[in-house]
Amino acid sequence: QVQLVESGGGLVQTGGSLRLTCAASGISFSANSMGWYRQTPGKQRELVSWITPPGNTDSVGSVKGRFTISRDVAKSTLYLQMNSLRTEDTAVYYCNTLPWRSNWGQGTQVTVSS
Repeated sequence: QVQLVESGGGLVQTGGSLRLTCAASGISFSANSMGWYRQTPGKQRELVSWITPPGNTDSVGSVKGRFTISRDVAKSTLYLQMNSLRTEDTAVYYCNTLPWRSNWGQGTQVTVSS
């Protein structure tokens, strides 16, 4: 029933931008906070940005001012606008609810080169 499909990743240079998209079918945005998570080999998955049912947003300090989470409720789609990318942003990015469910999508690879 629940399906999460991330897209939009790619290879960019430092300072570049990417816009990630998450097609979140089977999830009610009116009942669930949604977030973007990322994971690098050798490190645990971390939540980086999220949006609550009323539309309030927040993010971890390392991406504040650079990443912006948004959503299209009618399309059940979540977005992450990533600007001023740094090499440390390199990771596989996933979308999921807060707290997360076990049915993760494939994720989308973001690679930032110097």
